[in-house]
Amino acid sequence: MRVFLALGVVLFHYQLHWTLPPEAAGLLNRARLGVDVFFILSGFIMAHVYLRDGRPLNYPKFLAARFARIYPAHLFILVAMLVLVLVAPLLGVGLEPGRFNAGDFVQTLILVQAWFPRQTLALWNGPAWSLSAEWFAYLAFPIYAWIGLRWSARPWALLALATALFVVIDAAYRARYGIVLPRAEDNMGVLRIIPEFLYGVGLYQLGRRWRIAPQVAVAAAVSSSVVLLGLMQIGADDRLIVASAGPFLLSLALLAKAGVRSFLSAPVVLLGGEASLALYLVHIPVLMVWRNAAQAILDLPGDYRMSLPELAGLLLVTLTLALLIHLWIERPGREVLRRLLIRPPKPSQGR
Repeated sequence: MRVFLALGVVLFHYQLHWTLPPEAAGLLNRARLGVDVFFILSGFIMAHVYLRDGRPLNYPKFLAARFARIYPAHLFILVAMLVLVLVAPLLGVGLEPGRFNAGDFVQTLILVQAWFPRQTLALWNGPAWSLSAEWFAYLAFPIYAWIGLRWSARPWALLALATALFVVIDAAYRARYGIVLPRAEDNMGVLRIIPEFLYGVGLYQLGRRWRIAPQVAVAAAVSSSVVLLGLMQIGADDRLIVASAGPFLLSLALLAKAGVRSFLSAPVVLLGGEASLALYLVHIPVLMVWRNAAQAILDLPGDYRMSLPELAGLLLVTLTLALLIHLWIERPGREVLRRLLIRPPKPSQGR
């Protein structure tokens, strides 16, 4: 599932530059909400991994494991962006003055760029704002864990709390900034994950209590998918689409619980899920380099529109780089950090 969410965000950014008319984008205009679906999914998965047996959370070990998961690819791509920014003037590529600044670099480096009010985007790697929000949720996970365990027998109350949080935060964000919460990114984008992560925790606790027949699970998965994609296609309110992502994710979990195999369990899809973080983080730098190179080599204007064959080539390059980053940077880096940060349990002393 993660690879399709990441791919949706990639295609959303591509459709901003292609030659097709705006009405042809349809579904892709709302594909950016794949970030919200991922936030919900993240809460669901963290609850499944760390709350299912009711044991106390080993917070240092948890943080170390999450840091090792997200940081190697982030650091590699951020350093690559730094190199590109330093080299760009030497190649005659103009950069907007002040946009790639030291303050934004440091905030992006330590993953706090989406925690505070700001007037401009942190351009060092735009998609990393959601990683900043994700890191906040990991730091706050003991609170989520306490609520999730305390209310584990009342999942509907958890879902009601998540909904109430979303409504309140959305109202406050609209009053302050004039846009709905699912459009918050660098400017306090951390607010976006607070209720959505809890939504995922509530969905997990609800799903634990349900077991449905395979035929019902298939019907639920198909119908919830149609509803979600239909709402995206017609351009429904962002908040309604985010809400509908919950039944969609829950139906997929129940599908697996019912023992129904789907294409989501295919090896290539699983590998894509593993590489989805690299794909999500690398696609904007690759798009930036590609377009600047095309403008320089072919003498194209800065706002030139990309044809579908060009976009297909760009996507192929991006997917290849994402896979290589995952295999050569992300996986080895994760193992190194886990060895450095997570101490193995001491063997029990026998008499």
